[in-house]
Amino acid sequence: MRLPETQVALLETASATETKTVAQLAEELGEDPTAVTRAAFELEDAGLLAVDEHVAEDVHLTDEGETYREDGLPELRLYEAAIDAGADDDPVPMGELIGAAGLEGPEVDIALSNFARKGLGRIDSGEVIADTTEGPDVDPDADPETEALEAIASGNAGYTDPGILDRLETRGLIERTETTVRSVTLTDEGVTAMMEGVEVAETVGAVTPELLTSGEWEEVEFTEYNVEADAETVHGGKEHILRQTANRVKDVLVGMGFQEMEGPHADAEFWINDCLFMPQDHPARTHWDQFGLDVPPMEDLPEDLLERVESAHRDGVGPDGDGYHSPWTTDVARQVDLRGHTTSLSMRYLSGEQVGDLEPPQRYFSVEKVYRNDTLDPTHLLEFFQIEGWVMAEDLSVRDLMGTFTEFYEQFGITDIEFKPHYNPYTEPSFELFGKHPETGELIEIGNSGIFREEVLSPLGVECDVMAWGLALERLLMLMYGFEDIRDVHGTLCDLELLRNVEVVH
Repeated sequence: MRLPETQVALLETASATETKTVAQLAEELGEDPTAVTRAAFELEDAGLLAVDEHVAEDVHLTDEGETYREDGLPELRLYEAAIDAGADDDPVPMGELIGAAGLEGPEVDIALSNFARKGLGRIDSGEVIADTTEGPDVDPDADPETEALEAIASGNAGYTDPGILDRLETRGLIERTETTVRSVTLTDEGVTAMMEGVEVAETVGAVTPELLTSGEWEEVEFTEYNVEADAETVHGGKEHILRQTANRVKDVLVGMGFQEMEGPHADAEFWINDCLFMPQDHPARTHWDQFGLDVPPMEDLPEDLLERVESAHRDGVGPDGDGYHSPWTTDVARQVDLRGHTTSLSMRYLSGEQVGDLEPPQRYFSVEKVYRNDTLDPTHLLEFFQIEGWVMAEDLSVRDLMGTFTEFYEQFGITDIEFKPHYNPYTEPSFELFGKHPETGELIEIGNSGIFREEVLSPLGVECDVMAWGLALERLLMLMYGFEDIRDVHGTLCDLELLRNVEVVH
């Protein structure tokens, strides 16, 4: 019997009594696993090999999981700090324990939520009480999640309780992937063939120019083409679902009579916050909420507008106006940040700085990235897309604002928008928008809106009404496609299989 070289090598390496995986055989042969897989199926068709398939799960730690394996889970570190501080006898202020435990940023919320879940104690009025009287639900010295992290790191994930693995996956500490493992054994026919002798056939897999010009193609034996053999999976490029939806949003708004705005991602605080009548000592203007850049201040701000905005902050607008009576300096106004909202573009356009003075009626929009120092969770990211829009016209009302949203969201099949009164420093009245998640039924905040206050419009030189909004593109996707975690479609942890297979909604 004459067979191609790879098939002969595979028969010689395979065993009738010992099952070997394709990966093991490929390593022994020094061959590509794809080529070995193809040869195995060809030999199976010939009855010389038996191929068995099963799905195997691979579990490994994420970077966060590896960190907690080394440093300890946040809730256990909080518990240890509480015991050391005597919180089992008397309550200890939470801030003191957070510092002692070395918890930073998102670790604080993680520690507090899991501290209660595991019955390690309770938190009351900002103080922590460690539970040692009846004992916590989980022994801190033999925490199952900690033990599971160690087992996974050492390659023994198969011995871990599946429920614990589910919890660790929910916490983002592990990743689980499934792969198809193929194993082969020699059949009786294969053993017989090997005993009778198998020779290597000089086969050719493709016609080359050299074979044609030399005439050798007439003498060589060509490899049979197996149309049933597994082929290598090739994922072609496609437009990201987020970009598809952004483009569709733009088409809808252009169809509603809007023009698109554009402008810098890094801008002066003047355009980002001051023009919006946001006091300079507002908590949202600290580094806890926005990203300040270590670059020279922006000097080319319109001086007359700068003075009018400062006057609105200090003294208010109109005879009955009242300012904030809080610190205001041009030094802060000139500092450069990554924009936390694209309303900075609206300020540039409404002031006439970007495209000259505008006469009502006008409609503008943008679908651009913004940046906020938020805690990552299923509905928050450090950078995301905001759908900014505004309408300048005489005698606008809340009904106009609501009607615009109704018309916009109906274009995406969303008809159950709800409105909730809200406070903004820059709009009055103000409304938050909510939509119902199609899978969970929960109400999700999808945007913020309102009619700009006189303190915003007067310094800009706008003498009519302006209604405006900022909507979250990613949360629109959640309502359209049923995603429960926007990290599935955005960022380094996105679900590639989901993005490859999601059905585009038109």
